[in-house]
Amino acid sequence: MPTLLHHLLLAAPLFVLVFAGYGLMRLTRWPHSFAEALNRFVFVVALPALLFRLMSDLSKLPPVDPRLLIAFFGSCLLVFVFGRLVAWKVFRLDGTGQSIFALGGIFSNNALLGLPLAKLTLGEAALPSVALVLVFNSLFLWTLVTISVQWAQHGHFSVAGIARTVKSVLTNPIIVAILSGTVVGLTGVALPHVIDRPLELIGSAGAPLALIALGMGLSEYGLRHEWRISASISAIKLVVQPLVVWALARLLGLPKIETQAVVLLASIAVGANVYLMSRHFRTLEGAVGNSLLLSTALASLTTPVMLTLTG
Repeated sequence: MPTLLHHLLLAAPLFVLVFAGYGLMRLTRWPHSFAEALNRFVFVVALPALLFRLMSDLSKLPPVDPRLLIAFFGSCLLVFVFGRLVAWKVFRLDGTGQSIFALGGIFSNNALLGLPLAKLTLGEAALPSVALVLVFNSLFLWTLVTISVQWAQHGHFSVAGIARTVKSVLTNPIIVAILSGTVVGLTGVALPHVIDRPLELIGSAGAPLALIALGMGLSEYGLRHEWRISASISAIKLVVQPLVVWALARLLGLPKIETQAVVLLASIAVGANVYLMSRHFRTLEGAVGNSLLLSTALASLTTPVMLTLTG
């Protein structure tokens, strides 16, 4: 119980920032373009600055056990199959709906919520593990759901569709920052103070601004219809996936910091990209929009519980 209370108190201020961003947009009636502008700044400037500076110090960072990718993405495959079965058997959704439902159970909001949470609850020692997952996260999961949807609709998948996914991932500012920072880190050359200090200042603002931007973005959604589907997506995302990740991490014998990092990332609320995918394929928009808001609110309790399980 003391450990759980510790994690609850540690995570509470972070979720307060999320709810503050949400309340700010609801109470002030600011145009949604304000939230989009802050979100863009966080994605294009603040978080890339944080990650580039971190990875440029690669020689000083603790080594990362690459088996964490097996634990994290192995769980994604298992939970994705489980999610499709639930969507098929319980809700009688078609192949496209099953794919979007299952994606909601595995695609975390790792950039806006996972990265700040990891930095502020686990410390900078966990960030290389988080960065490694972020590099492969969008590529693996977008490819998985693209193949799943295309197969459901046409009985085959398009290589051109996969190529577009790869291109979009490799031009993502966060991925570019991680990869370019890693290259600089491998050279062993320290960043000049005149560059390092501004990056440090911008990066230090990245985590709190990301949480506020997340809350502002969530103000677009509300708890509407299809609540049973939304609740099921949230339950799979917040409970089933982190438990499967934890089981795989224990099975693989991952070190403590890698185990904590992947369980935390798996326990994060449903990512906004799932809503974009649902709108693209015109299925479950309301249910997925609901799950973004519902899972974020519930994660303020479930994520500390999952961190407690990992010690």
